[in-house]
Amino acid sequence: MKLYRFLTGPDDASFCHKVTAAMNKGWHLFGSPTYAYDAEAKIMKCGQAVVKDVDGQEYEAGVTKLSDW
Repeated sequence: MKLYRFLTGPDDASFCHKVTAAMNKGWHLFGSPTYAYDAEAKIMKCGQAVVKDVDGQEYEAGVTKLSDW
C-alpha cells in the first residue's frame, strides 16, 4: 500500500523532530515544505508531506492508522 501524511506544527524544533522521526520510520519527503503565518496564534507554522510504501498490506480507510507506520 502507498501511504500519505501531511505533518504540521509550529516553526520550532518540535516540527523538525516530528519530520525526522517520520523519516526514521521509513517515510520519505514528498514535495516542498510549506510555511505560513497563523494570525490567530500569532506564530509561523510549517507543513511537510511525507509518503511511504508498505509491501504486503492493504489500505483500509477508517481502519489504517497512518501514525502506526
